[in-house]
Amino acid sequence: MRAYFTVFKMRLRMELQYRGAMIGGIACQVFFGLILVALYRALYEGKPQAIPIEHVATYVWLQQSFFRMLTSTDADLLDKIKSGDISYDMCRPVDMYGFYYVRIMAQKLMGSLMRGIPMLIFAALLPKGWGIVLPASLPGLLSGLLALVFGFLCMCALENINMAFTMKTLDSRGVQAMLNLLMMTFSGNLLPLTLFPDRWQKAIKVLPYSQLLDAPIRLYTGEYPVSEAFKIITIQIFWTAVLVTVGMYLWSRNKKRMIVQGG
Repeated sequence: MRAYFTVFKMRLRMELQYRGAMIGGIACQVFFGLILVALYRALYEGKPQAIPIEHVATYVWLQQSFFRMLTSTDADLLDKIKSGDISYDMCRPVDMYGFYYVRIMAQKLMGSLMRGIPMLIFAALLPKGWGIVLPASLPGLLSGLLALVFGFLCMCALENINMAFTMKTLDSRGVQAMLNLLMMTFSGNLLPLTLFPDRWQKAIKVLPYSQLLDAPIRLYTGEYPVSEAFKIITIQIFWTAVLVTVGMYLWSRNKKRMIVQGG
């Protein structure tokens, strides 16, 4: 465990070096956040919805603040897969899956905090109906944060499955594009899941994607009562366990059948 903790700390420090990318990411996400809130406000002017516009604006800003958690990937690992340098990592006295799982954890965590905290401060200063509102209750906030942690673990497991497929294809663009489309759609980033038809929501709720950000945000805003937190976290743990098991199997199989050309 000490080796994995050391890898985690080293990756956190590495992410702190990319301050220029952080500033650019904040500016981009703030721009898109303002555009999306303006679009929803225009929609509400024409046809008011059951969900208050303040909650929709909060949903948008929380999604944008943690956007990095959804889309970031380990570029170093991609380069190693393409060049064959991943064979050197196979000589490390640690499990490869766990090694890269903690790396992507550190990358997504630090990237989300560096962008999310300034964005949430900015959103809190915006006028009512444009920015973020306070949580519905303290238990709702705490349960939302706990659900966010388990959604984060699920997201890291999804990313490692993507890397496992990349080891087979040597090109991450196809699998990554499909994964991003599913995540952006069913996590609520493109359109809040609260605005989907009720029948659609029942099906989407059982998928792992809705557990990444949608469920924690609904607990925060009070759309889900605190009593739903146990059910949500149970689903998240189930999907995390399934995805980690599948990922470990794929990584183990790739390691046994890996062929590195050149030298």
